[in-house]
Amino acid sequence: MIARLNHPDYDRWAAQIHRTGGCRQPIHLRGKVEHWDRATGGLLHRYTTRTEPDGVLRVPCKTRRASRCPACAETYRSDTYHLIRAGLIGGKGVPETVTTHPTLFVTLTAPSFGPVHAHKDKNGKALPCHARRNAETCPHGHVMACTERHSTDDPRLGEPLCPDCYNYTGSVLFNALAPLLWKRFADSVRRHLAKLGDLALKDLRHHLTLSFAKVAEYQRRGVVHFHAVIRLDGPTGPAFPPPAWATTDALTQAIQHAARAVSATVPAHDDQPARVLRWGNQLDIRPITLDGDLTEQAVAGYISKYATKAAECVGTLDRRINPLDNLQAFNLRDHARRLITTCMHLGALDELAELRLMDWAHMLGFRGHFSTRSRRYSTTLGELRAARERFVHTEEVTHGRLPLFAEDTVLVISEWEYAGKGHSAGDQLLAAALSGTQSGGLHDL
Repeated sequence: MIARLNHPDYDRWAAQIHRTGGCRQPIHLRGKVEHWDRATGGLLHRYTTRTEPDGVLRVPCKTRRASRCPACAETYRSDTYHLIRAGLIGGKGVPETVTTHPTLFVTLTAPSFGPVHAHKDKNGKALPCHARRNAETCPHGHVMACTERHSTDDPRLGEPLCPDCYNYTGSVLFNALAPLLWKRFADSVRRHLAKLGDLALKDLRHHLTLSFAKVAEYQRRGVVHFHAVIRLDGPTGPAFPPPAWATTDALTQAIQHAARAVSATVPAHDDQPARVLRWGNQLDIRPITLDGDLTEQAVAGYISKYATKAAECVGTLDRRINPLDNLQAFNLRDHARRLITTCMHLGALDELAELRLMDWAHMLGFRGHFSTRSRRYSTTLGELRAARERFVHTEEVTHGRLPLFAEDTVLVISEWEYAGKGHSAGDQLLAAALSGTQSGGLHDL
């Protein structure tokens, strides 16, 4: 750390760290960019990493996982927030008239796989976890009741009352099939809307578009449920309203029907019969308003918060697990270890090979995208990133740090190669101080 501070190129290194936004594990690139005049063949400008500190350019890792890099995850969260909010009040290419379209905030949950410790409250007062009169004793000797009033940070939350009775197989398989259940749910909503409009399904797209944006959230017990903004638009998207019959009540009826109707079947395996999985009984459907209890800001903030999280709340790992890894060597909760072990066991069965449970054991079987949207919901994360890059490029040209060329007269040749990632121990301390993640910053050093 002292050597870095006293090095002649410290200021340039610090500028790189600042440009990464305080990324915890920046990517190191080695290479060059050259601008050539198409007409004369002359070299107009060259950038090379040979003159950079350590001969590399540091760029953000751009991960969405807050557990790996809080700085980059915050950028992802912010982009998701603006994406969701634009689909509710307009902006980013979406007209403001979208506020008049029927829009609902929907939560689809998982079924029960066994009683778990939970935090319950009523009017701000904590309630007993599982208070039962004459509670039964399970075959493994556990009384299926709990009278404790758990706090929100109790490490036992999500743990089964009896781990040996808990349906770990069902939990893992539900996670694996949750993306399929969502697809069938969306298809069923469209079919029911077509029925309500007295239309053939193939003709629905000429009258109505079902737009949505959703995010997957892990519950403490290790299963995912989905939060989704679902909106009805005209046939070409949010620029036009849906037909008069496509009301909020019609959308609510279609969602309720689809949540009850859809299912996914797991083939027979390991001497177990085929099983049918469905959504849980808890279905939350609420309208989104501009000045009510559930505003567009609250919804966008809620969804974007979970876009940067994964299964960390369950106590698992945030990286893929090798079948040869010794799970006892990791600091895992017993519940998470059992879920991972179940994934590894089921993943070795030929009947379930297509679920790729071994590859997604660290995600407890879930292999879908955490944040997805329909094509016409609003803008895209790629468009938001491109706009940010154009802004930065304009700033660089304005301040003279980059030359201004006419794009149609210049040939750009780039050569880059991966040269590593992350910080050394000393650089990590300095980067944390520069980005303000340590109190006092450089004064503490």
